[in-house]
Amino acid sequence: MSDPTVLILMGSDSDLTTMEETARVLTEFDVPYEMHVSSAHRSPAKTSKLTREAEGRGIQVIIAAAGMAAHLAGVVAAETPLPVIAVPMLGGALNGVDALYAMVQMPGGMPVATMAIGKAGAKNAGLLAVQILSLANTGLRAKFVAYKTRMAEEVEEKDQALQAALRK
Repeated sequence: MSDPTVLILMGSDSDLTTMEETARVLTEFDVPYEMHVSSAHRSPAKTSKLTREAEGRGIQVIIAAAGMAAHLAGVVAAETPLPVIAVPMLGGALNGVDALYAMVQMPGGMPVATMAIGKAGAKNAGLLAVQILSLANTGLRAKFVAYKTRMAEEVEEKDQALQAALRK
């Protein structure tokens, strides 16, 4: 695989089972990535170093996953000009809603694209990264268009099966 273009950061190793969905999507589209556990609170120096050095290493998009206080994506966004995608994790007293609120309430001038809580958000983070990268990569764009076409075809097949079942 070539040098990574997406950096995936997780605040905890417990986030891995969710963020494997992001990795699966990126792998499906042949987008090279790297993944690290790095906490905004427990390992701020490491998080800062990974973030500040990312662009110089060829990273073009950063995906940051965290739960509860969920400041990882905001801390990352403060230290890079790269697009940052946040994935709120399930868990904590509010089952991920606290993480979602923390991520979507970034102050003006500090954009963070925030996905849904959990695995659906992790999948969409991978897909949004693919869309961003496809702006400068026509081959990747064609793969993404084909992916969307397949989704539409699958829905049509399911509807046809439903209609046939209803006619019986």
